[in-house]
Amino acid sequence: MYKKTISACYLGSFIMAVACNLSPLLYVTFMAEFGITFEQVGRLTLLNFFTQIITSLSFSKPTDRHGARPFVTLAHFMVFLGFLLLAFSRQLFSFNPYVGLMVATVIYSVGAGLFELLLNIIILNIPGDAKESATSLLHSFYAWGLIVTVVITTILIKVLGRANWPAIILIWSILPLFNFFNFMRVPFAPQVSEEKRTRLTQLVSSRYFILVILGIAVGGATEVSMSQWTSTFAESTLGLSKEVGDLVGLCLFALLLGTARAIFGAWKGKFPLLGAMTAGALLCVVCYLVAALSPSPMVSLAACVLCGLGSGLLWPGSVVNAANHFPLAGASLFALLAAGGNVGAAVGPWLIGVTADLAPTLVRVAPWLGHLTASEMALRSGMLVGTLFPSLMVFFLWRMKRANGR
Repeated sequence: MYKKTISACYLGSFIMAVACNLSPLLYVTFMAEFGITFEQVGRLTLLNFFTQIITSLSFSKPTDRHGARPFVTLAHFMVFLGFLLLAFSRQLFSFNPYVGLMVATVIYSVGAGLFELLLNIIILNIPGDAKESATSLLHSFYAWGLIVTVVITTILIKVLGRANWPAIILIWSILPLFNFFNFMRVPFAPQVSEEKRTRLTQLVSSRYFILVILGIAVGGATEVSMSQWTSTFAESTLGLSKEVGDLVGLCLFALLLGTARAIFGAWKGKFPLLGAMTAGALLCVVCYLVAALSPSPMVSLAACVLCGLGSGLLWPGSVVNAANHFPLAGASLFALLAAGGNVGAAVGPWLIGVTADLAPTLVRVAPWLGHLTASEMALRSGMLVGTLFPSLMVFFLWRMKRANGR
């Protein structure tokens, strides 16, 4: 009965990946065409995450009151509208195209924030015992969407030329429009009634819930920090071009990220969730340390890519764990989870960048790294500090296991 609903959610997760990653692939083009700075394009990324956080928190109560359908369709429309404004920012905001880029970013980021809030709710409300596998597969489609966005956009830039970037955005805008009509038709499972719903005050006063929120924050930091810096690492240490760095670094990372989620989803709970997450977090600790301290650039790059396998379950696993522990929480639970994950995703890469700028010689403690250039040493120093994220995840998961009595 709900197969079409699940398929629409999977496509929605794919579209969310397009919404979050298409514009950053065009940052260099925006800088050349509009004369904007690195700080200004970085501001667009912060605006994206900040808007998603505010959106997730703002729409939790309306979702509980009116259901998910009106807001998940709104999410698709906002991504479609945001892409249109982005494509025509030069014409619509001729007085200052950067204002157009910011307005477009806010609008499609509202859609992305709604996706983050609603898709998990829709999947986890569907009756049945396969919630862990369905949620893991849902998040795997984000990874596939990231890969396809990078590959197809890179190809379109080569074929159409950078000057035709608005046409590339318009091509991508077809997807949210298609799924908008999809979600108008598919069935939705009934929600938890108001009188049975766990109150927000009960959630935030729960120690277990605090552990879950802290866990999803460092899990988001673990995943997004490595995904954002892997491409730069490939370029700076191996001398690869931007396009090749994206394809070799980012796409391989996303491939392993999606593979981990798809395998866990396909095996339908054959492994205990918290145990699988702990194993993944420990692998990430090793990957961050090897990326920072290996004398071989190729081994360090391989560790960056392999981190995708370890981090694959940290975000979706946190969502499923919270839903299992608080089954009657309603949309407020998923809003806080989305906010926690996005805070980690925003702060993690920033902290690595700050470390690279302010403490670029941390890895000098390893005498075998004396041959590195200043820029290579700086990025590795940031990754060394990044080891803190999966290490904290291991600690929080251990505390959750103790709280569960196992």
